[in-house]
Amino acid sequence: MNRVVIRSVLRGLQVNGGGGRCISTAASGGGAAAVAAAAVEIWSRELRSKNGAYSYGVCCWRRMMSTSQLTEQSEKAVAKKEEASEVKGVESVKVNDSKAVVSSYWGIVRPKVLREDGSEWPWNCFMPWETYQSNTAIDLSKHHVPKTFLDKVAYRTVKLLRVPTDIFFRRRYGCRAMMLETVAAVPGMVGGMLLHLRSLRKFQQSGGWIKALLEEAENERMHLMTMVELVQPRWYERLLVLAVQGVFFNAYFVLYLLSPKLAHRITGYLEEEAIHSYTEFLKDIKEGKIENIPAPAISIDYWRLPKDATLEDVITVIRADEAHHRDVNHFASDIHYQGKELREAPAPLGYH
Repeated sequence: MNRVVIRSVLRGLQVNGGGGRCISTAASGGGAAAVAAAAVEIWSRELRSKNGAYSYGVCCWRRMMSTSQLTEQSEKAVAKKEEASEVKGVESVKVNDSKAVVSSYWGIVRPKVLREDGSEWPWNCFMPWETYQSNTAIDLSKHHVPKTFLDKVAYRTVKLLRVPTDIFFRRRYGCRAMMLETVAAVPGMVGGMLLHLRSLRKFQQSGGWIKALLEEAENERMHLMTMVELVQPRWYERLLVLAVQGVFFNAYFVLYLLSPKLAHRITGYLEEEAIHSYTEFLKDIKEGKIENIPAPAISIDYWRLPKDATLEDVITVIRADEAHHRDVNHFASDIHYQGKELREAPAPLGYH
């Protein structure tokens, strides 16, 4: 490259009036770089005598010659550094072949979670500290006797909703439970969402009820995730879920805005019907009408069931959860009936 620069400079000297000047390219000790520097110096003096100042081109040439080698080295170093960082970034986010490669640009990495036996935790939808052992000793026979007008409206509404369900599903309790859970997971989410917005508007604490109702919604959703492992819904059942969920969500949303005590009472009676449905489910399992297959892996980890747990064990713990939800919603309705707000009473956190 130095030879090219020297030739260009010498040619420029000849064109710009270097005349009879000559430069010895055999300068000792300086080499090509020294010759080039001397050539530029002579050229700059010639231009200074003619124009009175350095030209822009001379400055650029001097800077290029003094930094050309350094620039090449720095560019190579930067390229190597970028290549190394790209390789490192890809290697840092690689997982097993069965999993997708996820970008770690934001620094969000799933922590390594282990089971008690040291094996890797397989679920992303819940963590070990969210699992629990259901209290199956809960009283399943509790019933809120409707006394007030609103209680009777809630009770009759739930009984009316059961009629089309009985006609459509009959004794197909797997599909029935799947449909039931898509509805049962709505009230907790709607109630928690509206309490959240109320807390923001009024700058008030919720007394823990937001978290309690969202826990209920999440628990019902896990019931559904378990049932899907057991029963694969047909296309028309999926359409039915879309229709029912769309209608029920909006209706319950408006109802909760107008009368929270009626909304919670209806949910309490829905949970009572769920207990009845799961009891019939267990009855058919015990009589051999439904095969008592091994429990899905997700249910074993979520409810901390034995490794050899069966479908009967799963339905038993789900029924116990529904009994707890029954108590929570009837309790919430009673608080409103007493003219108080939910935040004035302790929220049943962790009460599944």
